[in-house]
Amino acid sequence: MTGTTPPAIACQHVWQVFGPNARKALDAALQRTGGDARAAAAQLREQGLIPAVQDATFEVGKGELFVIMGLSGSGKSTIIRCISQLLDATAGEIALDGENIVGASKQRLTQLRREKMGMVFQHFGLFPHMTVAENVAYPLRVQGVAKARRRERAQEVISLVGLEGREDAFPRELSGGQRQRVGIARSLAVNPDIWFLDEPFSALDPLIRRQLQDEFLKIQANLKKSIVFITHDIAEALKLADRIAIMRDGRIVQIGTPADIVLRPADDYVREFSRDVAKGAHARVRSVMRPVSDLPPGPDDPGLRPDMTLDEALAHCMELYQPVPVHDDSGAVIGAVNPVDLAAALQVESE
Repeated sequence: MTGTTPPAIACQHVWQVFGPNARKALDAALQRTGGDARAAAAQLREQGLIPAVQDATFEVGKGELFVIMGLSGSGKSTIIRCISQLLDATAGEIALDGENIVGASKQRLTQLRREKMGMVFQHFGLFPHMTVAENVAYPLRVQGVAKARRRERAQEVISLVGLEGREDAFPRELSGGQRQRVGIARSLAVNPDIWFLDEPFSALDPLIRRQLQDEFLKIQANLKKSIVFITHDIAEALKLADRIAIMRDGRIVQIGTPADIVLRPADDYVREFSRDVAKGAHARVRSVMRPVSDLPPGPDDPGLRPDMTLDEALAHCMELYQPVPVHDDSGAVIGAVNPVDLAAALQVESE
């Protein structure tokens, strides 16, 4: 991220090592290896320690939906717990809106969790003796918000997640998808700046999962929260993310847009993740766009936009052979695309 405004989240060289005297062992391993993170992690394993997160460095911009994905045991859930300080990171810096929260007091962390962070986990964690409205309003109750205002705000977010009419139902009377909507609404009740979601849809059946993904995107389009979303599902990551970080054995192996992951995988591990992905459904025109200067005189104009998928763009360019313009939302020409590049991007094969 660039600019004068600090990112919503900034992690610098974050480690999470499990085992006795982890910080001392990590410092010694880094010193012996000259700061080589892979070599240091190998030494820690030889000592019986578990380097669950290794030297993680990344930023999440304001309003960005940042997905962290990987297989079970890759460290993706551990890193979200470090950022939210549910776990004390062994080493590194974690800043929220420019404030380094590593070593922050318990009182400050409690304040941040109540006022700045929203969290949704795979297991709903609803209070069975409370109604939907009472569950959603509970974080406001903890803050000491007046009852009338709690009910008003709960109704706002219940409507946002599509549960109108179920305010007085109990969790046992709801489907799994409805209970997860309650969890999402509860996390939004305090209007957090930063939203953490740890595999929130993975326990749901595929149809309900797709429906909630669509609803989630609508909510994000409206609220523009800064989000860290954890998943093990490449299709879910590609559908939701502005950018994706892929983790393997505690390391981040690639960070990029969905088009980067699909069209330019960093290694065989990432390539295997995206091997069965329909590239044309996820990569966008902007990923193959050229400068305006590449346009020939009097080009054909099929009406391309930078956020079109490659499949959509090709459908507009089937009989065209020269570069064509790409327009922004105002209609201004911002670049050029050669139909040959669209086709070539879809034919990328693993080496």
